[in-house]
Amino acid sequence: MDTPVAVRRGVPHGAEEQVAALYWEAFGRKLGAALNPPEHGRAFIARHLHHDRAVVALAPDGDGVVGVAGYRLGGRGLTGGGVRDVLSAYGLFRGLPRLAVLALLERTPEPGELVMDGIAVDPAGRGSGVGGLLLTEIAAVAAEHGCSRVRLDVIDVNPRARALYERHGFDAVRTEQTPYLKGLMGFGAVTTMHRPVPARPGGGAPGSPEGQR
Repeated sequence: MDTPVAVRRGVPHGAEEQVAALYWEAFGRKLGAALNPPEHGRAFIARHLHHDRAVVALAPDGDGVVGVAGYRLGGRGLTGGGVRDVLSAYGLFRGLPRLAVLALLERTPEPGELVMDGIAVDPAGRGSGVGGLLLTEIAAVAAEHGCSRVRLDVIDVNPRARALYERHGFDAVRTEQTPYLKGLMGFGAVTTMHRPVPARPGGGAPGSPEGQR
């Protein structure tokens, strides 16, 4: 990608399917256990996005979203859809086990913490700095909401993503072995990483109304 992308906050209306496709390309193996078949999973993600819980990279030629980083803050993340939505989409008997799988992926922020809800970049844009731009903007969002750190999880079969996070200030704090998920989701360990967020003059304090938008 020769021309710089434009980084914006929020998923543009009309780009839901593009974002869902990027997410599925990046996380389909992990999400598939809950949302397969793929066409249903992508449709479910697109239908239940929280538009204000992401930063996106837009192609310079106006050809849509080429990268997205979601985050969880104030009780909401980029990817939504509750119990009723899952059961409505998949039915009672197929939906209940899917809810159990989704519960394994749930991550709740601690006070003063922004949790990343995944980062996905179009294959054509990888290696061109798009991921770094998204991470920088996520850190800015965290600072504006009075958060003291950004947290994310990276799986053991994605060393490229871990290297990106380390280059952008994330440090590993713990690794959980998950051999029971190897066959189901394709990974056997999850590493939690933190990036500190410097205090920002005029930023909302953690737990304040401004910090929970």
